[in-house]
Amino acid sequence: MLQSLHVHNFALLEDAQAEFTAGFNVFTGETGAGKSILIDAFGLVLGGRASVDYVRSGTEGLWVQAVFDIRDQEDIKNILREQGIEAEDDLFLKRQISAAGKSRALINGVQVPLNVLKQIGTALVDIHGQHENQALLKADAARVVTDTFGGVALQAALAAYKKEYAVYVEAQRALAQLEQDNQKQDLLMDRYAWEINEITNANLVVGEEDSLEEEARLLQNGERIIKAVSSAYGQLDEEDAVLSRLARVRDELQYAARYDERLRTFAEAVDSAWINLEDCRGELADYLSRSDFNEERAVQVQERLDTIYRLQKKYGGSTEAVLAYLETTQEKLEQLQNIAAALEKAQQALAQATKRLGVAAAALTKERQRSAAALSASITTHIHDLAMPNGRFEIALTALERFMPTGRDGLRFLFSGNLGEPLNDLEKVASGGELSRIALAMKTVLMHTAQVPTMVFDEIDTGVGGVTAQKMAEKIAAIATVGQVLCITHLPQIAAFADNHIYIEKRSSEDRTATVLAVLDYNQRLQELVRMTAGATTSRAALESATELLLAADGVKADLRKATFKG
Repeated sequence: MLQSLHVHNFALLEDAQAEFTAGFNVFTGETGAGKSILIDAFGLVLGGRASVDYVRSGTEGLWVQAVFDIRDQEDIKNILREQGIEAEDDLFLKRQISAAGKSRALINGVQVPLNVLKQIGTALVDIHGQHENQALLKADAARVVTDTFGGVALQAALAAYKKEYAVYVEAQRALAQLEQDNQKQDLLMDRYAWEINEITNANLVVGEEDSLEEEARLLQNGERIIKAVSSAYGQLDEEDAVLSRLARVRDELQYAARYDERLRTFAEAVDSAWINLEDCRGELADYLSRSDFNEERAVQVQERLDTIYRLQKKYGGSTEAVLAYLETTQEKLEQLQNIAAALEKAQQALAQATKRLGVAAAALTKERQRSAAALSASITTHIHDLAMPNGRFEIALTALERFMPTGRDGLRFLFSGNLGEPLNDLEKVASGGELSRIALAMKTVLMHTAQVPTMVFDEIDTGVGGVTAQKMAEKIAAIATVGQVLCITHLPQIAAFADNHIYIEKRSSEDRTATVLAVLDYNQRLQELVRMTAGATTSRAALESATELLLAADGVKADLRKATFKG
């Protein structure tokens, strides 16, 4: 529910605030005072179109803030949590537009993308103006309202249909794929067989390329390795080389150590070094005798690596992926070899899915027929109250040629506004005023199914008066018993039903004009109803008439509340 709205530097609204209550909130004021501007500002903070034209001249920018009570709205709180915003009972929406055209959207002080603000705004408020009447003419409107009005039974039938439709679509897809494969069977079988043969003949082993890459490095540097090892071996093995010289050093120290024990440690160290080098010389000799750095082996290793790399690039990036591809392709080849049986099985599956879907579609159609009949009758009753005594409204169902995601029913609105005239498509025969009244009748019928807690009626009473205005007021008041309503009106019959009456006035001072808002008390409401009824003329009769309007409205509202409570 909307708690408050604060508008700053939005066109004529220099700094306007309004507090709202549950039930019926009414805006009145002289023509041109800025009532529609207030609704434009409200639409902006709900994610509507932004324009620098809204920014009050001479200011740096505008902002609009709306505060909502969402304590019972878990769907809104879930959206907030998804955005990482703390979900409290009070929700603050804010929209800022700079004079340069920069726009910011904030929720509870956190900047968010505009589409998130719009998603939450759509779930919080339904603004009904002249453009919204056109929603009745959208292709899917009849189905949506029929399904909404149908209640639990229709929703269950729709859910059952959608479940069977998903199976049906998958069965269609599977059969189409098999039929496509069947058309290309020979080509695919040749391709799969060739790929299987190519991978199988390679005899791939997981991890093989690691050892081959290491061997390739050795083979590529074999000549340099042998040259280096041969040189090192020669330095150890040649006459008068390192070993021979070290042997002489060892002998000399061992001789001296027989006379001086202090030299024994040095003699042993040299002897140990000689032994280690002698072992190294022997191992280098073995290395040279066993090494096979031949060009033929290098070519073999590189060819094997090229085969592995090529298959990996072609079939998946790794040996594991190539072997997995081999397994999948073998399965595909087996399926193709048995495609005739698979086709028959898929055809049977589709036939069974189609049969089950047909049953679900028939059940859904039956529920829709029931809902459409009841909804049509209720709407017709309400439009009779709204100065269309001979009006008829009907929701017609026709069978579609194929199954659709939401059923096999084509639904459309039919209307006749005059006695003796046949029903015809709503879009062809309804005037703007008739559309407005039909929309109100529909919202009245659907008020208990509405998911949006706040509804705004922007001058829905245009061109209406007398008894029709009274009936329109009663219907809007009925909607206000189950949700919050905000309504701009020029009619005293509607304003009299307000639970919260806000007066909008345009004032000028210091060469500037601004729109201000004020909540009216009982006496102020009487004076405003007098103005709306009799204009500038204030008479005892006009005051008595305004008093009677309020009393009558209070009586109707009391009856509506009782009916709602009992319901």
